[in-house]
Amino acid sequence: MSSNKIPQLLKLKDFITLIGTSLGIIALICACLGTRATLSLGFFLISISTGTDMIDGYIARKTNTVNELGKELDSLSDSLTFGIAPAVLAYQSFKTNSLFDIVLIIGAICFAFGAILRLARFNLSNVPGYTGVPTPISALLLIVFFYANYFYAFGMGGITYPFLEIAYYLLPFIMIMIAWFNITTFISFGEKDKTVYIVFLILAPFCPIFGIIGVLNPNFLVSMIVSVFFLSTFLFALIFIFRGFFLYRSNKKKNK
Repeated sequence: MSSNKIPQLLKLKDFITLIGTSLGIIALICACLGTRATLSLGFFLISISTGTDMIDGYIARKTNTVNELGKELDSLSDSLTFGIAPAVLAYQSFKTNSLFDIVLIIGAICFAFGAILRLARFNLSNVPGYTGVPTPISALLLIVFFYANYFYAFGMGGITYPFLEIAYYLLPFIMIMIAWFNITTFISFGEKDKTVYIVFLILAPFCPIFGIIGVLNPNFLVSMIVSVFFLSTFLFALIFIFRGFFLYRSNKKKNK
C-alpha cells in the first residue's frame, strides 16, 4: 500500500460494506431497546445488510478493486452484522427471565464465535468455494426463525403475545448447531456450485418483503401465512445445508 490515509485506501465497495456495518450497529441498538417492535426492526436491518454484503462483492469483482483493506473490512463488518448482532437480537427476543437464559446466553456466544471463527479461517484460506456455511446464510437462519415466531404471535394475539413455548427451548441448540455449520469442514460447496447463491437470493429479499407485508396487514390470516412461509424457509435452508454435508461425505467416499 502506497498510502496509509484511510480516504485513499477506501474503494466504492468499501463504502457499501460500511453501510452494512451501520445497519448492524443500528440492529444492536434495537436489541438494547428490547421491545418486540425494535427487535423486529433489528432483524429486518440484518436482512437488508445481506444485500449490501452481496453488492459490495459484486462491485469488487466488476471493478477489479479487490484489496487487502477491503478483505479485512468485510470480515470485520460481517463479524458484527452476521455474528454478534443476530446473537444479541436472538437473546433479547427469546429470553425468559429464568435460569434457562444461561443456556440461551451460551447459545448466543457459540453463534457469534462460529461466525467470527469462520471469517478468520476464510481470510487465511486460499481454497476456492465455501467450507462451512457462509455467515450471511447463518444469520438469515436466525432471522427466519424469529419471524416465524413473531408473526405467529402477531396473528394469535398481537404484538405482546408470546412466542411458541418450544421455540424458547429450541433456540439455544439451534444457535449451537448453526455455529457448527459455520466452522465444520464437513460441509462444503464448490466454487461452481450455484445453489449457494440461489438459496441466498431466495432468502435475502423475501425476508424483508414478507416482513413488511406482515406488518402492513396485521390480521390473523396474513400473519399465519407469513409465519408458515418463514418456518418453511427455515426448514428448507436446513435441508440445503445438510445436503452440503451429505454431498461432502459422498464425494469423500468416491475419492478414496
